[in-house]
Amino acid sequence: MLFRSAKLDRPLDFLMVSDHAEYLGVFSMIRRKDPRVAGSETATKVSRFIAENPVFGPEQIGKLSALLNSDPLGADPVLRRAVWDEVVDVAERMYEPGRFTTFVGYEWGSMPNGNNLHRNVIFRDAPDRTKKILPFSAIDSNEPEALWQFLARYERETGGQAFAIPHNSNLSNGLMFATVDSDGKPVDAAWARARSRFEPVVEVTQIKGDSETHPFLSPDDELADYERWDKTNIAGTARTLPEMHVGNYARAALKTGLLLERLIGVNPYRFAMIGSTDAHTSLATADEKNYWGKTANMHLGTDRSKGEFIHPSDPSGQATMNWEQAAAGYVGVWALANTREAIFDALRRGETYATTGPRIAVLFFGGWRFGDVDAGSSNVARAGYVKGVPMGSDLPAPIAGQKAPTFLLSVAKDPVGANLERIQIVKGWVDAEGKAREKVFDVLRAPDAKGARELASAWSDPDFDAAEPSFYYARVVEVATPRWNAIDATRFRR
Repeated sequence: MLFRSAKLDRPLDFLMVSDHAEYLGVFSMIRRKDPRVAGSETATKVSRFIAENPVFGPEQIGKLSALLNSDPLGADPVLRRAVWDEVVDVAERMYEPGRFTTFVGYEWGSMPNGNNLHRNVIFRDAPDRTKKILPFSAIDSNEPEALWQFLARYERETGGQAFAIPHNSNLSNGLMFATVDSDGKPVDAAWARARSRFEPVVEVTQIKGDSETHPFLSPDDELADYERWDKTNIAGTARTLPEMHVGNYARAALKTGLLLERLIGVNPYRFAMIGSTDAHTSLATADEKNYWGKTANMHLGTDRSKGEFIHPSDPSGQATMNWEQAAAGYVGVWALANTREAIFDALRRGETYATTGPRIAVLFFGGWRFGDVDAGSSNVARAGYVKGVPMGSDLPAPIAGQKAPTFLLSVAKDPVGANLERIQIVKGWVDAEGKAREKVFDVLRAPDAKGARELASAWSDPDFDAAEPSFYYARVVEVATPRWNAIDATRFRR
């Protein structure tokens, strides 16, 4: 057996290892022949399945879940308690406030009919609270409403705080940002309040594709096809049809939220955005030049981009190949300190952003009186907080005489990454006829093809209408660089 040592070339400030709550820890216990599971019916079934399925992707996970349906070991409270306490203890042991923050969390793995509804659950709290519960899994319920009820119960009974982060909405076949609940009924204000309360953040980029938008939804956006995964649901059991995209992508969801707010009085899809790795190797790297693959069987070597990651059961479908995987993403947070409480609170209030791997620094503020002098300031952040509100906020009431809001942006490149090519602002709104619309504005471009180390601008919306509900978010584009598979081709001289 080949073992490799690995270490990030640049450390992370914070991390959450969010293993699947379903059979949490059980498979590793089976592999190491832990006496608590050895000889059980579950161990026998799992060992046989792994031997018969050397390539293990989402399709195999679905089959294994079906195989273990109603299996008693996955619901054994004694076993679940032992594993969960170990998860909490490891996170606590690694926590170094002010230097490195570890969060307690897990992944809720709902996948009805192979459609992805996964959420990562993150806790703000220490063991005195997190050990009072057991993870709520898809074995308990595959309905998001039940997960929100669990989170509300956790907060009520422990005094702690937690929320859920939807991920890979692009593989949900329209379910992630639906306008109906799990029973197929139109969502109401209570549903919208619960979703907004317990899902304030959405993951929009990771290994299994980008979930910001899609060319079908944003035909005028030249970057809408970035890292597109749109062939099937997550299990590869059903094709993704164009009409499903509106429920798959974050930008469309933000517009849906504005429409729902007009209808029911509450916006369920008012959220901030993050990126994540979703690597199943414990190697949390999202760098194109340092990509280690999603799973352990996608090892470093000349052939690792070959093979199928997902193959739909629909014979007319096409396989999603290993080379189509992205190098994943990171989350940037503006927090007062490197602690659980400060980072969690920053995520909750939306002072956070997604990157596709580069560690760029992005400041984005909204207000009514920003100008060029603020963009040129030596302390853009101070101007932003004094004169406006940061990312994740609602715009304050307009100042007398101001017809349109202004946005202050300042971006610094990744110190070891590519230069910056441009800053964009994406706007979505509901017009006077009640139709949701969007537009991408190029706010500032680098002066030449080499790009810039820093870009800063104060921008005002030329089409602003206070009567039209709207949202804005920034998008920063680097000068184009090779993807990980192109780097591999050079590295391994293929």
